[in-house]
Amino acid sequence: MLTAIIDYESGNLHSAQKAFERMARETGTGEVIVTARAADVARADRLVLPGDGAFPACMAALKGAGGLYDAMVEAVEVKGRPFLGICVGMQLMATMGREYSNTAGLGWIGGEVTRIMPGEPALKVPHMGWNDLVIDHPHAVFDGIATGDHTYFVHSYHMAVTDPAERLAHVDYGGDVTAIIGRDTMIGMQFHPEKSQTTGLKMIANFLAWKP
Repeated sequence: MLTAIIDYESGNLHSAQKAFERMARETGTGEVIVTARAADVARADRLVLPGDGAFPACMAALKGAGGLYDAMVEAVEVKGRPFLGICVGMQLMATMGREYSNTAGLGWIGGEVTRIMPGEPALKVPHMGWNDLVIDHPHAVFDGIATGDHTYFVHSYHMAVTDPAERLAHVDYGGDVTAIIGRDTMIGMQFHPEKSQTTGLKMIANFLAWKP
């Protein structure tokens, strides 16, 4: 099995690569590559889309990256390859991003990416640091994970989903903040699993073993 981490020059991929390679070795789930080649994305058995930065810039970079966008969309929408979006990579799954300018997303999960507005004045934006997950719906990625397990966040925008069934987990940050979304063969994590120690590594392993 081949897992491709898509490199469209949006963020440092080193820590993600190391975490996925480690869990692939430990679980015997094949090879992990970081690639900027559309041909690799097309042949991969599962895909990971990371992302750091602003929604419009990340979407523009992805669409301008030598056919990566089209190869990714075909792999997910036509071939049904398992897909994991991380941080802005998750946000790009939305219908629309409202950061700086209105920017169309992939439309895989209905909803909009909007600025976090904590209900408590003492809470700062960006939402940065550890927070406890609240699991809303069961999913294979939660094998060995429970409400109260914590993950590491760094973000100022989050996704407000249209269908509550597609919000799999959230955290409390002066109100609900979406943490995990998903449907069919697609899943997205607002936090960084590669930086979330035991909980994050377990979720990476679960994704690599997931057979939707």
